[in-house]
Amino acid sequence: MTSGPGRPDRMKYVLFDVDGTLIDAVSNQRRVWETWAERYGLDADEVYRVALRTRPMETFAQVAADRDPSECLALLHDLEDEDVRSGVYTAFHGASELLHGLPPGAWALVTSNYEHRVRGRFERTGLPVPEVIVDAAAVEEGKPSPVPYLQAAARLGALPADCLVIEDAPSGVRSGIRAGMTVWGVNAAAAVEGVHRHFASLREAVPHILAWTSGPRGSAAV
Repeated sequence: MTSGPGRPDRMKYVLFDVDGTLIDAVSNQRRVWETWAERYGLDADEVYRVALRTRPMETFAQVAADRDPSECLALLHDLEDEDVRSGVYTAFHGASELLHGLPPGAWALVTSNYEHRVRGRFERTGLPVPEVIVDAAAVEEGKPSPVPYLQAAARLGALPADCLVIEDAPSGVRSGIRAGMTVWGVNAAAAVEGVHRHFASLREAVPHILAWTSGPRGSAAV
């Protein structure tokens, strides 16, 4: 719960992206798309290059325009579900310490993936699961729309100004900024345009995130 407007003791919240931010899933995503491409006799490198910058349906339209998009999506979902069951996942260094160190009810996950896959990956990596997960099925507009982050804040009972977004990708950064939240970038050599603060790794950001949750409101963008 938040305190009254303008009070300095309002609770602060942290909203996390998942893939690329808390969990390193790059090799898994590449393997899934390579297998998908092989099933259709397509060039795996080209498919993955397109998939990195577009949503699945847009990827299908570019690389497999002659195929039924619903069939393409069904195969992709089957491959992703199998990868959650059998793939090897790694949490970024510092993720467990960070999530276990946050106050209960003070953080959420905001992902373009689906909740059952997130739960499967967290179970495989030993990460705690929060009460609030906003996934692809929860919103009609995904990142870079502000809707996913605004929904997470609403479900936590938080004001956007009291939320810190942790992201690794440009679309997620734009989503958080458009939601009126403070956005910190992690796990990239260079800062994503628009972030209020940049860290080369999640591990580097951990003490600052924990300090932010207990510090005076309004200090996040320093």
